[in-house]
Amino acid sequence: MHRRTTLPAVLAGGAILALTLAGCAGGGQGGGDEPVSGGVFRHAVYPEVGSIEPMTANQPQELQILTYAYEGLIYTDGEGEEYPWLAESWEIGEDGRSVSFQLKDGITFHDGTPFDGAVAAANINYHADPANATVLADVLPAGLVATGDGLTLEVTADASDPFLANIVGDIFMVAQAGLDDPASLEAASNGTGLYELTDVAADKYTFVTRDDYTWGPDGLTSETEGLPDGLEVSVVTDESTRANLLLSDGVNAAQVEGPDVERIEAAGYAYAGRINPIGQMLFNERPDRPTSDPLVREALVLGFNHEEATEVVTGGRPYELTSWITDAPFTCFNDQPVWERPASDPERAAELLDEAGWTAGADGSRSKDGVPLSINFIYDAASGGHASAGELVAEDWDQLGITTNLIAMDGAAWSEYLYETFDYDTGWIQIGVGSPVTQDLFYGGAFPEDGGLNFMGVNDPEYVAYADQARAAATPEKACESWEQAEKVVVESFHTFLMAGTEAPTFMNGATFEITDYIQPVTIRMTE
Repeated sequence: MHRRTTLPAVLAGGAILALTLAGCAGGGQGGGDEPVSGGVFRHAVYPEVGSIEPMTANQPQELQILTYAYEGLIYTDGEGEEYPWLAESWEIGEDGRSVSFQLKDGITFHDGTPFDGAVAAANINYHADPANATVLADVLPAGLVATGDGLTLEVTADASDPFLANIVGDIFMVAQAGLDDPASLEAASNGTGLYELTDVAADKYTFVTRDDYTWGPDGLTSETEGLPDGLEVSVVTDESTRANLLLSDGVNAAQVEGPDVERIEAAGYAYAGRINPIGQMLFNERPDRPTSDPLVREALVLGFNHEEATEVVTGGRPYELTSWITDAPFTCFNDQPVWERPASDPERAAELLDEAGWTAGADGSRSKDGVPLSINFIYDAASGGHASAGELVAEDWDQLGITTNLIAMDGAAWSEYLYETFDYDTGWIQIGVGSPVTQDLFYGGAFPEDGGLNFMGVNDPEYVAYADQARAAATPEKACESWEQAEKVVVESFHTFLMAGTEAPTFMNGATFEITDYIQPVTIRMTE
């Protein structure tokens, strides 16, 4: 069994719908050419971008923009290899409660101020302060405190954490002026990144390439051959439009799925791929929803044809999901599942509904205490596969006497339904992250009502016990053993159904790059 134990770039909370696998690339026009410096690297992203404040932004398209401008202490590539970035070296304390970083000299922020131990500590303490509702508030270990002196940074926590260095090492570092005035970061960046955000207008984010950058991983500097003069990131929500821009040399990078993939592949473009758990289902487990009952959740999973739904939701390009981890570099990832995937069984589904008290009337419709069994099924409005597969599921559930309300979600609606109104029961809802530590925010963390990310309202004592064991483990290997058991509970208690994924390609034209969690700016090279 393959299991990576390095903590990945921690996804900063709440990102639903699309995440990554590095190293997949085809041949063709996007790759293999010699690097040529200059030009502008143009990247089309979707859906709409909200906040780009690094301490609170939480959607994938927002984090991609931030990744271009902000950096962490440690760089982790798609294979889980760690490289010095803003930190020259680091040493973990024997008790697992401390880590000491030695920072690189000569690093500056976009506003020209120096990066040192004091500002690094200020960033860490900002996220550790419960008064600041940041995306990392629930990721950081309890009692985390950082102190800095010159180029030395010391971090301590109340309890041992096998991934302490990696968690801290992934925090976006922001200049003190940005910490003091977070709103200023919506219009211009103030990080240490190779690319500086200088203009935000009409869904376009413009970056310039720094000429004083010397601290990149593996020796990258401003003089490295193949770097562009700047970046333009544009929001392009229509998939066919992204494909057309790619084919007409309008962009250098665009994620495209669905029917447009065939014409791009036929033109010979290379891509970097990522796992998108497009066929994952999650459930609203609040007491007022029928899906609070595990018998109902199991019945819904067993009550539709998985093979047909898989074919449709993936557009005929299924990727087998073997783990709840889908993002690079795949911490505690298993290439063989630790759980047993349930098979379709409509007859058993009917028995489970009867057992749960949802019985069929003369017309076949199910109800309980006079209340009809009605399921609000939400899905991504931009995904044709989601809509069509949802219709198949609704047809099968109709045979069981279940009424299904299919509800299409755009970016704003996802936030409203998942984190505010909770007016849903299930649907094609995905959590794509690279670490069980981050998964725990969704299955074991606080509810949104209390500032957390557990939008499903999961409260499973067995899961919590395994998660507590994992957090207290002395080594990453021991931690992963406990996280495996936690994952098994999540799947086999029907808190989620990992039906199928796809490999979501980001195609290249006139440039090459690598994807770990997002396109990594230090890997971009322009080509002829």
